Amino acid sequence: MLTKPDRIFDREFEWRHLSAFVERGRDTVQLGVVSGRRRQGKTFLLEALASETGGFYFGATQATEAESLRLFSAALQDYAKSPVRLRFADWDEAIRHLFTVAGDTGRPIVIDEFPYLSKVSPALPSIIQREVDRAISQGGRLALLLCGSAMSVMGGLLAGSAPLRGRATLELVVKPFDYPLAAGYWKIGDPALAARVHAVVGGTPAYLRFLNGDIPESMDDFDEWVLRTVLDPGTPLFREARYLLEEEADIRDSALYHSVLAAVAAGDNTRGGIASYIGRKAADIGHHLNVLEDNCLLRREPDVFRAGRSVYRVAEPLISFYQVIMRPQWGLLESGRAAAVWTDARPRFHSQIMGPHFEELCRRFALVEPVFGGLPGEVGAGALTDHAYRTQIQVDVAVFAPAVPGEPRRVMSIGEVKWGDVMGARHVERLRRARDLLAEKGYDTRETVLACYSGAGFDPAFHPEDDVRMIGLPELYS
Repeated sequence: MLTKPDRIFDREFEWRHLSAFVERGRDTVQLGVVSGRRRQGKTFLLEALASETGGFYFGATQATEAESLRLFSAALQDYAKSPVRLRFADWDEAIRHLFTVAGDTGRPIVIDEFPYLSKVSPALPSIIQREVDRAISQGGRLALLLCGSAMSVMGGLLAGSAPLRGRATLELVVKPFDYPLAAGYWKIGDPALAARVHAVVGGTPAYLRFLNGDIPESMDDFDEWVLRTVLDPGTPLFREARYLLEEEADIRDSALYHSVLAAVAAGDNTRGGIASYIGRKAADIGHHLNVLEDNCLLRREPDVFRAGRSVYRVAEPLISFYQVIMRPQWGLLESGRAAAVWTDARPRFHSQIMGPHFEELCRRFALVEPVFGGLPGEVGAGALTDHAYRTQIQVDVAVFAPAVPGEPRRVMSIGEVKWGDVMGARHVERLRRARDLLAEKGYDTRETVLACYSGAGFDPAFHPEDDVRMIGLPELYS
């Protein structure tokens, strides 16, 4: 495997797959697709790959077809050290020449931000498909990587009847750092502080650079850090949440999409609740929800106990922070009154942002194999109706074992999550009642662990029994 440069933090999984892809390309024809939301470090990773292997890297920009061809020609001329100035009449000629020049070396070819090219030159994927097929038939050597941030476009490259379907040997999605890794990247050792920072910036690597390495020194510094970074109009992070939405190619009426995200961030996260919030009919917002899902800005999570029911959640923490804290007071923030805005918004930060975000961290924690003694098959949330008491019990973290045909679904754990509440006996009793309800519904609950997840700690007077587990921030970040 290629040695990963020291300047790349983690990304072991991605580097291993890219290294194997390059190795295969020295003997055969390989096509790979690399995607991921903006700011995740895709370009940083692929530039390093090209540098380490002597490969060709071209980063596309928003430009006309003619200008893109000129830029591509210049980049290829520099790479090939050609004394003859390259000028291509069209992409058909350019791609043929690329495969001839770069294909002979067995080194990787990287075309970054490919959606910029395919948008103004729709025939480009078909041209690449033809040249890939030709290279395969001739026993060529090639490792071509197409990369892009427009998730819907990149996903469509290999879908359905798309020209490149069936040609790819690598499909790699570069994701944000998970929360424990993000804490290491930001060099934050205090779990309480790490959780709060993650609720603002998530696991996006580029945001540390956006802030020139500004990291809160302690919990006492967190409020000041918010004021001097994300709420400061002089930092790139201040407007980043707006750019994330407006940069997506499929989004036309950004105001409507902002309203949809605002509804979800505020807790109106069912289709009906979102429609009511923005003043539309539920049937009229299906397209907008699909677009936000396709662009990985929104995700739909099914209710694990009620078939056909689901809720939507904002996929990017910074967007939630923007919708709940910043957007309602945008004028005041632009005029430099961040301190007053933050003082007023701090309770909303804990209830509307930290609460739901902490629930998501707990569900990610429960996905780890050894947490409840085995490999989870599914982790989610759901509501149980208690007809005897005419109420509903919300299960924030439900962990199921892998399904076995013909056997009842085994529940490994059910849990309740509280960010700001000290947890104790009453929370456990509610979980016991939920476990009884699940047993009545036919679930296998004989070994179900009752889990209390708290960001504020646990009642010292409560002594849990063997079927109860208390999980705090130190356990989540251990």
